[in-house]
Amino acid sequence: MELFLFAFASLFSIINPLGTVPVFVGLTSEESTKERNSTALLTAINIIAILAISFFAGTFMLAFFGISLNALRIAGGLIIATSGFALLKGEFSKHKGMKNKRVRKDLSTREKFSLTPLAIPMLAGPGSISLLITFSQEYSITQDILIIVAAIIVVGICTYFILRSSFLITKFLGASGINAISRIVGFIVIAIGVEYIIGAVLNIFKTMNI
Repeated sequence: MELFLFAFASLFSIINPLGTVPVFVGLTSEESTKERNSTALLTAINIIAILAISFFAGTFMLAFFGISLNALRIAGGLIIATSGFALLKGEFSKHKGMKNKRVRKDLSTREKFSLTPLAIPMLAGPGSISLLITFSQEYSITQDILIIVAAIIVVGICTYFILRSSFLITKFLGASGINAISRIVGFIVIAIGVEYIIGAVLNIFKTMNI
């Protein structure tokens, strides 16, 4: 249960589906309720697929590129911490590239956007992908693998219900409420990133017998 809560909390904080609610509302404003629900479902399925592939293919990716676990943890920690700072400063959309004029123009004409930009990179971005690659190296026992997969699925389910209820959430919390929650989550995400960097640095010192 401890591993499940850790994996779920880490993934949910980094993915931050609440921060994507305003974007989802804007992209689906002209769709019917049925179409919005379908988009939310497809987005959640895409997220689960992307995260699962990252987790199971992580070992092969590291071996192929010759990347050490400590290097990945430092790089992933920096990415995660950067995402956290973007959330804390209220610049999450800009950090994800959503403020780029060409991207915004592409979004306004895109018919289907459950895979891009919603699933990737806005939700299952570099931070969550690098985190799962790290998990794939740290947890190799069958029971741990099943727990991580369960956490991925639950995160996808939670994301689905949040996106499905996005219009109600926006109406209830308002832009300021969502922004406040995103800033709190941003602080947690920064802490997760720093923790990964510290852990990697300590491991490096241990291997050097310092």
